Amino acid sequence: MATAPAVSPTVRLNAELAATLPNFRALTWHEDLLYLSRGYDLYAARMVSPPFQPRKVATYSPGIRRNLTSRFRLSSRLFRDGFHALAVLPSGNLVGAVPGAIVTLGRGEQEFRITHRITRGTRPLHITATPDGRLFWGEYFDNPERSEVYVYQSRDQGLTWEVAHTFPPGSVRHVHNIVYDRWGDYFWIFTGDHGCECKIIRASHDLASLDEVVAGTQQARAVAAVVAAEGIYYASDTPLERDFIYFLDRRGKIHSVAPIPSSSIYGCHNRSGLFFSTMIEPSKVNLANHVNLLGSNNGADWQQISTWRKDRWPMGLFQYGNAFLPDGENTTHFLAATTVAVQDADCVTTIWRTRPATS
Repeated sequence: MATAPAVSPTVRLNAELAATLPNFRALTWHEDLLYLSRGYDLYAARMVSPPFQPRKVATYSPGIRRNLTSRFRLSSRLFRDGFHALAVLPSGNLVGAVPGAIVTLGRGEQEFRITHRITRGTRPLHITATPDGRLFWGEYFDNPERSEVYVYQSRDQGLTWEVAHTFPPGSVRHVHNIVYDRWGDYFWIFTGDHGCECKIIRASHDLASLDEVVAGTQQARAVAAVVAAEGIYYASDTPLERDFIYFLDRRGKIHSVAPIPSSSIYGCHNRSGLFFSTMIEPSKVNLANHVNLLGSNNGADWQQISTWRKDRWPMGLFQYGNAFLPDGENTTHFLAATTVAVQDADCVTTIWRTRPATS
């Protein structure tokens, strides 16, 4: 595997703490608007300058039990409450993933409604929107029998859903992520988890044509990806081998960019650079007991922005330590990360102002 060519001069990032928002989870950006959730309430904050004041946009009613468990930090972690993904459509519709359902908010409405009930697994990891208003998400469930796996799409602003592609039985375990590439007007689909199930697929705009660009290696086992004009930056998500940040160029060649201390499932960008977080997922290879947030101004030189130690609660029940990074197009210099299951910053969204600084 090739090493990324050196970029000169070395450019570092300055990250200045701008704000902390306890009990908020950052979900997605829409230019300078950051959408966040608190339980099953959705908020938005215009990210121009601190202090940031999230305003309530809408709510979702999950039922009596989840209304109760989502009010308390530990029970919310235990039951994986709240919004887990959000997509913003050009029409103004918002589409989210909550436990057991895909929910849609029409423009001008104040309450999300269920538009699809999830029967396998609890929710997709991400929802992807295209500039023409279509939506896509892939099934994410344990799948021990390796049955077929579906990619769903909506062509009516998230009101109804249909199967857009079916992975045959035994071909993949589940879908990790679907990312739209505006430079190529196609999709990148990431699947896992073992052997030939690990794939990075370039798919046509209508999903009629799928090309396996990388397959059959743990270094193609990925969730976090950031698309740029020159190619894709992605981070591996494997407990079986050492993890890295990679660059996949437009010719299909993979470059190893930087080692990371453990698995990564979140990545994002802003006007200053690219960012990936790592999670605490102990294995014989992943020995790290800290969550790390890394950033780069040029894609080649990476530095640590922040780090957090795992808290004392068992991770099997109360989640792995992690830093969630929001999806979407961020046109600001602000960086948002929501940490969970870490000391002194559990269920806290931290905002930094980032600036490139040439050394």
